[in-house]
Amino acid sequence: MPKNNYFLKSQRLGFRIWTPDDLDLAIGLWGDYEVTKLFDGRGPLSRDQIQKRLLAEIAAQVEHDIQYWPIFHRKTGEHIGCAGLRPYDLPGNVLEIGFHICSKYWRQGYALESATKILSYAFNTKQVSGLFAGHNPKNSASRNLLVTLGFQYTHDEYYEPTGLQHPSYLLTKDAYSGLEKIS
Repeated sequence: MPKNNYFLKSQRLGFRIWTPDDLDLAIGLWGDYEVTKLFDGRGPLSRDQIQKRLLAEIAAQVEHDIQYWPIFHRKTGEHIGCAGLRPYDLPGNVLEIGFHICSKYWRQGYALESATKILSYAFNTKQVSGLFAGHNPKNSASRNLLVTLGFQYTHDEYYEPTGLQHPSYLLTKDAYSGLEKIS
């Protein structure tokens, strides 16, 4: 059962900060090749690779006060995945948004719910100017989600972990503010 010290909550989800004690949760998420195969071209990740990824998220929190935070179902305590922010263009005040959902929770609306909460946090709390997002060209679910969230395609960008050109998108603060007024 996760520590219930959520700093951010949505209707069903609680967000907290990764700790070194979360290796088993990280293995449950990033050890699932269905989750990682479209954003990490190394094949199934080893325990050591997953631990390095976990430590990188912890370091991002220390250095930038952001990470892809672990998310949990608030009612059951189940680990659903992670969602959050990472540095992208710090001088331009643009962060990258991302989300990784455990495969057994796909198609249940958790990516949309977590991403919507992260958008609000990024623009209203962190006061970013924009959010960048990219996805593997084979990942139509991510493409559809980004479009639903209001992101606009801007270019293809080389993504070293997959060796592919990933379609890339931007959502500006002005565009987000306009979307907020509509909803």
